[in-house]
Amino acid sequence: MTERKISAANADEQLKQLYQTAFPENEQIPWDDLMRLVEEMYLDFTAYYDGDTLIGFTIVYPRKSFNWYWYFAVREELRGKGLGQHILTQLIEKYKGQSCVLDMESPEQHPCPNPEQRQRRRAFYLRNGFRDTHVYRRYDDIEMTIMMMGKGSFTLEDWDEITNELRQHWTWEEQ
Repeated sequence: MTERKISAANADEQLKQLYQTAFPENEQIPWDDLMRLVEEMYLDFTAYYDGDTLIGFTIVYPRKSFNWYWYFAVREELRGKGLGQHILTQLIEKYKGQSCVLDMESPEQHPCPNPEQRQRRRAFYLRNGFRDTHVYRRYDDIEMTIMMMGKGSFTLEDWDEITNELRQHWTWEEQ
């Protein structure tokens, strides 16, 4: 598996399509805005390939207090084959010794359209050393839980800090 650093200049239609199909629309930043943020916020946008075949991508917002694993996607037809595990292992190694956080659809939200997927995703991150911070936020009708790896804790104040940093570059309508 090879890694390629992605910028607005080399992001292709395959990456865009994966982004637009892997995440619910209300969790997406419009593609053109995301490409601008990759440059302005110095986001670590990495694509993973087997030869010329795109496997998936990650977008990390490197910060002083913690790294925000913002987006992580594997092509649907390649899921369940250990490739996501391989990507996450590489990502953890890349940011070794640093605290990392991510948000994911909460498996505690009931009802929800994808409870099994949420439980599998949570178990995946727990197996890989993340812990549930018991901090929850909402995007429209989706409850998100924050998972963390490394030292320290994550609070609602941390959430506000990171969203305020994002608002310096991009704004959205709150529900």
